[in-house]
Amino acid sequence: MRHGQPSQTALGAAAYRAIHQTLEGGAIFKDPFASRILEEQTVASLNKTAADESLRPWRLFIAARSRFSEDTIADCVACGVRQVVVLGAGLDTFSLRNPFNNLGVYVFEVDYAATQEWKRERIKAAGLIVPQSLIFAPIDFEHESLSEGLRRVGFRMNQPAFFQWLGVVPYLTKEAVSSTLKFIAEVPRSVVVFDYAEPFQNYPAERRGDVIATAERAAARGEPWLSLFDPADLFELLRSDGFRTVEDLGLLEIVERFYGELKRDIRIGPGPHIVRACR
Repeated sequence: MRHGQPSQTALGAAAYRAIHQTLEGGAIFKDPFASRILEEQTVASLNKTAADESLRPWRLFIAARSRFSEDTIADCVACGVRQVVVLGAGLDTFSLRNPFNNLGVYVFEVDYAATQEWKRERIKAAGLIVPQSLIFAPIDFEHESLSEGLRRVGFRMNQPAFFQWLGVVPYLTKEAVSSTLKFIAEVPRSVVVFDYAEPFQNYPAERRGDVIATAERAAARGEPWLSLFDPADLFELLRSDGFRTVEDLGLLEIVERFYGELKRDIRIGPGPHIVRACR
């Protein structure tokens, strides 16, 4: 991670969301600010990235996980939730598009202080404004807990909340993953949406090498994969951490629910998952 900027993984995800708007017309997930918030250097590389067909499955998955998360936000708001927490927000733009602002829905973005300052600069450069419903929650994870950081900026632990936690779990230790889930489960009527990846041994031999190579590239840029979960083991972890209802979408379910005509050439099998867990 470069000081003061999102990780390369976060920047890549933001670029994929932007490419999805132009290449697939936002068929899975619409984000009108996806390109505007990117820096010029990243925008200049979008065409080259879009031309790499090998990146297409990952791009569509990133669009699908954002769609699933924001669909869940709408469901939660309809049930009375007025607090949305975006963990590891990076360049996510939901807080800038917040369609529930008039209902009193506040968005708490959790990230490193330097990253948030860089994001503020990107928002200003894009000619956008920081809405009053967006609350930045800068946290130094080495010196304070998620609970302390959120409480400090007005998060109410006794009120229901939705937590979006995308693109983060593989880069944390299993202890850190469980600790975060335990905290979320302490919030009444809490709901969390996150994604995770399966262990290498779950993949067939002909695909395992490609997955390992992807993990090695992540490690080379200083972002190693630390936590991979078998679906059955993750289900048990969520239940032990206090979640009553768990919906785990594997690649087949994701493709059938969101991709439509875009599902061509997508190989079904072990891979990334999207989870919705409810307290």
